[in-house]
Amino acid sequence: MDAKQAIKLGIDMAQMVCDSYVADLSDDDLMKRPHAGCNHVKWQLGHLISSEHSMMAGLYDAMPALPDGFADRYTKDAATSDDAAAFDSKDDLMKVYKEQRAGTLAALDSCPADDLDKPGPEAMRDFAPTVGAVFAMQGSHWLMHAGQWVPIRREVGKDVVI
Repeated sequence: MDAKQAIKLGIDMAQMVCDSYVADLSDDDLMKRPHAGCNHVKWQLGHLISSEHSMMAGLYDAMPALPDGFADRYTKDAATSDDAAAFDSKDDLMKVYKEQRAGTLAALDSCPADDLDKPGPEAMRDFAPTVGAVFAMQGSHWLMHAGQWVPIRREVGKDVVI
């Protein structure tokens, strides 16, 4: 297994976990917060999608465009809103997620292996010092948030999926 395959394995594993956790959650479930000081799942999904787009666009110009106003709906300031109408539906979020993920995987596939060791974009170097680290973040960032989704699943009576 080479570095690109290992990075893809990490991204794919994170996608399987995240998809499993949200598959049977409703739009109402996604508006729940795991704790008063935490962001609701719907905002987290939009944040993750926007972040993936931003990080990958910092490396490649070929990322699919986000829908108009998408990134603005998932800023830090927007995280405090409990108005479900201010956020995209689960179906729309998952559609945009799949589009962005396809762009990420296409970029990884086309990235020369030697480029993985090149410095990442300056703005990301404190958490992703190399191009390879930027790609790897696309799995780990999602998993960091997914840990907050399990208490929501328990609260709404969903089965253990993993």
